[in-house]
Amino acid sequence: MEKVLELYKEEGETPLETIERFKKENPVYKDEKMTYAGRLDPMAQGVLLVLVGEECKNKDKYLGLGKEYEFEILWGFKTDTYDILGIPKFHSNSVTVDSTVTGLLEDLVGKFNQKYPPYSSMTVEGKQLFQWAREGRLDEIKIPEREVEVYDIEFLGQREVNGKDLLNNIKERISKVKGDFRQNQILEEWEKILSKNREVHFPILKVKIKCSSGTYVRGIANELGEKIGVSSLAFSIKRTGILSFY
Repeated sequence: MEKVLELYKEEGETPLETIERFKKENPVYKDEKMTYAGRLDPMAQGVLLVLVGEECKNKDKYLGLGKEYEFEILWGFKTDTYDILGIPKFHSNSVTVDSTVTGLLEDLVGKFNQKYPPYSSMTVEGKQLFQWAREGRLDEIKIPEREVEVYDIEFLGQREVNGKDLLNNIKERISKVKGDFRQNQILEEWEKILSKNREVHFPILKVKIKCSSGTYVRGIANELGEKIGVSSLAFSIKRTGILSFY
């Protein structure tokens, strides 16, 4: 029996749902204690590091491992979660992916302080940030930040999607998410925006990144837009690997 597993978390699943699915498919593990080292958001997919049995006691050793991701940035929209599973606002799709944008990617390499996204599990004054956000009380606290490091970042390409196809894509993907993530409200707002922009084409940038543990890729997608004055969010996120060391 393996003590360290690299499971594939599907989009829409929580890490616990991934573990439950694995146990059903592999009954030999059904009574084993299992925990994950490094969570993935509901809309993210990819490699989930899972510890089994006695190895769960060594979780701290694995939490610090770096990660590798491929992710897409959708321009023209902003949400309160920095990905598609948030309340959207449409600002502008007028961005050209040129040397300015790709140069900003290169500027990210190195260490810097990153604020935790408002919708995250970081605890502040005894309450997780997403709870403060849902209650509309973020202005009562200071959102913490932590030092992260980008080891390498690479521009992989770009594409465009029209509003009609974008809405269908978002509906299909959000429908995979179980639990209360405000799905109905979120889909209602996406519908309002994109039904008026069905034939508009929106640019999507694809990026590959190697970064330290604790780096929020959806935060990077949001920050890149802020740097050039155009709204942006993480359209898709796939964790492609765990870095044993860097």
